[in-house]
Amino acid sequence: MQIYNTLTRKKEEFRPITGGEVKFYVCGPTVYDYFHIGNGRSFINADFIRRYLEYRGYKVTFIMNVTDVDDKIIKKANAEGVESAVIAAKYTQAFFEDLAKLGVKPATVHPKATEHMKEIIDIIKRLEEKGVAYNVKGDVFYDISRFNGYGKLSGKNIDELEAGSRVEVNEIKKHPLDFSLWKSAKPGEPFWESPWGNGRPGWHIECSAMSSKHLGETFDIHAGGSDLIFPHHENEIAQSEACFGKTFANYWIHFGFLNIDNTKMSKSLGNFFTVREILEKYPAAAIRLFFAQTHFSVQLNFTQEALEAAAKGSEKMQNLKDSLASYIQTAPENGSVFPVDEYRAKFNEAMDDNFNTPNAVALLFDFIRDVNRHLDKEEKLSKVSAAEVLKFFDETAGGVLGLFAARETGNSGREDDVIRLLLEIRSDLKKEKNYRLSDVIRDRLKEIGIEIRDSKEGTTFRKL
Repeated sequence: MQIYNTLTRKKEEFRPITGGEVKFYVCGPTVYDYFHIGNGRSFINADFIRRYLEYRGYKVTFIMNVTDVDDKIIKKANAEGVESAVIAAKYTQAFFEDLAKLGVKPATVHPKATEHMKEIIDIIKRLEEKGVAYNVKGDVFYDISRFNGYGKLSGKNIDELEAGSRVEVNEIKKHPLDFSLWKSAKPGEPFWESPWGNGRPGWHIECSAMSSKHLGETFDIHAGGSDLIFPHHENEIAQSEACFGKTFANYWIHFGFLNIDNTKMSKSLGNFFTVREILEKYPAAAIRLFFAQTHFSVQLNFTQEALEAAAKGSEKMQNLKDSLASYIQTAPENGSVFPVDEYRAKFNEAMDDNFNTPNAVALLFDFIRDVNRHLDKEEKLSKVSAAEVLKFFDETAGGVLGLFAARETGNSGREDDVIRLLLEIRSDLKKEKNYRLSDVIRDRLKEIGIEIRDSKEGTTFRKL
């Protein structure tokens, strides 16, 4: 298995620290609003990777944090006249609801920053003891001049970073790129007691504390959006490696940006969409397939046309699953055999190459075409072979891409029950030789995109 590592700027063979186990951290949301579709891309792609590692037999400890204390949360709380904890609680709940609707598996742990103050303070104290952090009247900063590797993730030197980065201007800092570890309490803000007085943590230190607590001082994979490479992930490396004296994460994975109709997503341009809004128009399976059709590392253009095409593609996936499940009920014990092992090998080959979901999806569509051709042959597929075909499809399109689980979060299961009920009624009508009405049901279903197939083995349907 090869992974492109942002840190080394090349593909590397994946070798986990502990054989058969993977420790995986991905940056979650700052809960001050509903998360947008760009965040959704990162969360879904992390889910693809986690699911594939599990499919390959790894025991994955998957951590996705929740940043529930931050300047943005405080600003929103002040604007609404409520405590920041109220805002954080509201949007944390919304985050979990929307994540479930997208078919994203729950993390092993979803740690919250506010529940890790002890760990945060302990790391800052260690950095101060080592002379890497300094206190200025209750504000504690990280001194980047004391860490020789600063800039190794983003690939820029300190002078370039200082000239081109958006950093907080603060005259009390020794160096413009020094960043906050602890912020002294201000009126109207939440605070915690600390050796430096009442205050709250900076953003970057929260992830170092949560990842080290739940995964250890060195872990396998750290992932997040490309926008987090600098300063967030650069600062995580600096403070964690200075504190613990060892490599922070062995593999860094970053997800590309998402544009809306070839334009950067922005509230001011009116093209800012939350996942919650998108889910009102499109099924989760369509969103997941849309993201899977482009490699996670490259920039992606989000359009209505592309989503509609993905919705049709996801229906083809579901149709094959439904057809196979129905076919198996009456499949002959003896019959032809489909070469499913060839497709499994090709699927694994695609995903082993830096989790290449576009190639994996293309293979699955070839698989759908070839299976349907096989089902239409005069020599029927044996029950055992059909079961193997369905098992592979369930494990890949379902287990890895999560298309079927995502679908089940919506109303499609109920729709399928209604269709099956109509087919039962149609079957009874045919037995009564009421062919006119049975044909009306068939034709009207086709008008709304549902094709009925009659055969000696029974009646099946697929969504066009």
